[in-house]
Parts: sequence; structure tokens; C-alpha cells
Amino acid sequence: MAQLHCYVPDDVAEAIKDKAKASGMSVSQYLATLATRDAGSGWPPGYFEQVLGTWEGDLERPDQGRAEEREAL
Repeated sequence: MAQLHCYVPDDVAEAIKDKAKASGMSVSQYLATLATRDAGSGWPPGYFEQVLGTWEGDLERPDQGRAEEREAL
């Protein structure tokens, strides 16, 4: 299993410790749970139906105008 190191402000570290303790986990277990849930799971179930299924209207790309001309270097 890989080991990661990161730096966070002291107040964030204390908040993480408090949340880990409240969850009955070590800080390492708590952070591994968050990382696995966030980075390892892909799109949550029902994501596209909830987000894209609520779109109303047309998608139109506004005029992009002309590109600026720059002097050569």
C-alpha cells in the first residue's frame, strides 16, 4: 500500500483529528476513507441523471470574436 504525505495548516489538522476521533478511526484510516471515496470511486451513482437530467434550454456557444494579433518576437 502506498504512503502519502501532505502538509495542512494547524487548524485543519486539528479539525481532521477531531473528525477522525468522532468517527472512531485513526487519522490515517479517516484520510484513507476520504481519499478512496473521492479519488477511487468515479462518478457517484445517479450523478448524470441528477445533474444532466435537470438541464433545460439549449446549449449555444456565444460568438468568440477575433483573435488578437501580436507582434512577432
